[in-house]
Amino acid sequence: MVWLKEWLSERRQRVCVNGCKSAWEAVTSGVPQGSVLGPILFLNYTNDLDSNLVGSILKFADDTKLFGKANNDYDRQTIQRDLDSLLKWSDKWQMPFNSSKCVVTHLGKGNQEFTYFMGNQQLDTVDEERDLGIVITNNLKPLRQCQAAYARASKSLILIYRTISYKSPDILLKLYKTLVRPHLEYCVSAWSPHYLKDKVLLERVQYRLTRMIRGLGKICYEDRLEYLGLGTLEKRRNRSDLLEVFRMFKGLSLTPFDNFFTLNTSADTRGHSAKIVKNRCRLDLRLFFFSERVIDRWNGLHQWIIDSATVNSFKNGLEHMKKTRMGYFKD
Repeated sequence: MVWLKEWLSERRQRVCVNGCKSAWEAVTSGVPQGSVLGPILFLNYTNDLDSNLVGSILKFADDTKLFGKANNDYDRQTIQRDLDSLLKWSDKWQMPFNSSKCVVTHLGKGNQEFTYFMGNQQLDTVDEERDLGIVITNNLKPLRQCQAAYARASKSLILIYRTISYKSPDILLKLYKTLVRPHLEYCVSAWSPHYLKDKVLLERVQYRLTRMIRGLGKICYEDRLEYLGLGTLEKRRNRSDLLEVFRMFKGLSLTPFDNFFTLNTSADTRGHSAKIVKNRCRLDLRLFFFSERVIDRWNGLHQWIIDSATVNSFKNGLEHMKKTRMGYFKD
């Protein structure tokens, strides 16, 4: 640890504005940015952030989220005490929170929407917040995320249309798969839409892409997709869900399988050996959540597909299901 101490010791910095430089000042705290060790040191620096908290907390880099149930005034006071503990931690380690950027989102129809404070400042209440590129609303519906994904993908598609003069299928498909479609499928397992209007909105981007290719404008959308070797975004989302479950089941994902699913241990001999228990859902919000919407499709797979040793062989099995079962990947 001696070399690490030497690397952090006697650091100085100064500010340069319009060619004018300030005097050098000693840096007595903080983590050097732009270094390999920087993220590790930052994690060590903030590792004890949640040591005195009662509620749950999520940390990613310099972004922190505190959450918990607030059914009564006691629960509200518990969350407020956690906020006070976070404030004390920041004062102790000279890493103050930017209170103006700290907000509260209330979830649930029966939420009493209590007010919370960070020091002497009351935290603003918002209906939606962007977290790691995903728009989360207070009703947990994916509409705003679908609109945001559509807007980003449309901008990229318009840029391609205006800058590429030779619109051959090979060039447009490569650009579409590289620059446009990732916007429509980023973390899609977390916000996959189930309303028809949201699905149509996302599919409109790919529809416009197929219309850009000369000679395909007068044939139907399904025929254009088959000619270009593309599938609908809906089918790709459902296929992506199955791939994620397979990775979790085989231990290839950081998310444990047991966090979302429970294997069916009944004596039913029908189906494969890794069937998942399907729960009863009262609300559509739960019914179309990842851990519920994928169950029927997963339970309908063949045993030899479940026994796949690799992700690629599992993908081949899904292609077999696509060819032998019409509409298997459609909602």
